[in-house]
Amino acid sequence: MARKAKTEGADSAENAGRLKQIALTYKMAKRSDPKVGLVVAGVGIVTFGVLLGVGFLIDHPVYLGILGFVLALLAMAIVFGRRAERAAFGQMEGQPGAAAAVLDRVGRGWTTTPAVAMNRSQDVVHRAVGKAGIVLVGEGNANRVKLLLAAEKKKMARILVDVPVHDIIVGNDEGQVPLKKVRTKMLKLPRVLTGPQVTAANDRLRAMGDLMSNMPLPKGPMPKGMRMPRGGKMR
Repeated sequence: MARKAKTEGADSAENAGRLKQIALTYKMAKRSDPKVGLVVAGVGIVTFGVLLGVGFLIDHPVYLGILGFVLALLAMAIVFGRRAERAAFGQMEGQPGAAAAVLDRVGRGWTTTPAVAMNRSQDVVHRAVGKAGIVLVGEGNANRVKLLLAAEKKKMARILVDVPVHDIIVGNDEGQVPLKKVRTKMLKLPRVLTGPQVTAANDRLRAMGDLMSNMPLPKGPMPKGMRMPRGGKMR
């Protein structure tokens, strides 16, 4: 009995935490997308209404009504998730370190390391390793980032000769990739490495060491007031 009560209490706490997270996500999305609530509700009502109408037409309103309710909830969740993600990208865009936050959400199979190269101006290069090889993602001034990427690609070529290296510059100009499309761009890259090869590449890079091993950096966007140490450019 006590165990059952404990389990129910844990489930209630988990549900409460999930609802709180949804509420926080909604508030965040609403700040940059004021119509998000109306759009999501509209999708749910239309989906349910269409299925219920079909139910009356074929003389199965109860069955189609239940199905419509379930599909309406699913459609609302999908639309809300996409609009919330778009709002999050809108708020992160332009902030130093935003690409690192995106890389953390690329998905399974990728190992990401933020700030493997950086300069005093806070132009930065992040690295992700997966079955597509190595992806270097730079953000900041395009001309300075190109220099950082070139240096990092040269270093990767010396350390991991048989691993392909791709580079992405985050931005909205020609030849750049918008922040919200970085994940899609990476997932479309051809997979050329096996699981053991990815593990071996990560082990080799980990042994080499990164900027992160000597300088702690918070996850997500870096504070705007953060200053780089004096004494020249970091790797």
